[in-house]
Amino acid sequence: MSKEMSPVLSGNEIAQRVKSLARQISKDYAEKELRIIGVLNGAFVFLADLVRGLTIPVQIDFVRLASYGSGTESSGNVRITKEIELNLKDCDVLIVEDIVDSGLTVDFLIDYLKQFYPKSVKVCTLLDKTGRRQVEVPIDYVGHVVESGFLVGYGLDFDQRYRELPGIYHLNLVP
Repeated sequence: MSKEMSPVLSGNEIAQRVKSLARQISKDYAEKELRIIGVLNGAFVFLADLVRGLTIPVQIDFVRLASYGSGTESSGNVRITKEIELNLKDCDVLIVEDIVDSGLTVDFLIDYLKQFYPKSVKVCTLLDKTGRRQVEVPIDYVGHVVESGFLVGYGLDFDQRYRELPGIYHLNLVP
């Protein structure tokens, strides 16, 4: 099977949008106790750039959720493989995700976080992929909307490859 890639977003386009999101989040959470929960592994690049653009203090933790394995389709079965360690009680929580696709993972994570009694839970995603949405989830901050395609680069992977690419690409799997 060969793989062909076509560009979706350049590194410069991503950087400009991330700066804009950071400004909005900084404004919305001024004077609040913000905890950011990054979803590993895909969101680490986006989260790092986003946090560097913030002008407010934050605390950061990560959760790792598994639903894909080595395929291109979510299994629909979400499980936690790295727990949250920060105290979230009475704090505002912002989930930072690389891509919201089916909605199943974000829906699971929002429900999971509620057991820690946060003041609020909101979602920030670099990519809102609407074409395969199975569960409607609230997304408060969106970098870019895409309808379909398997995307790689800027932290997104296919079988742990392509995360290092500075832009985002549509990966075409050719038999």
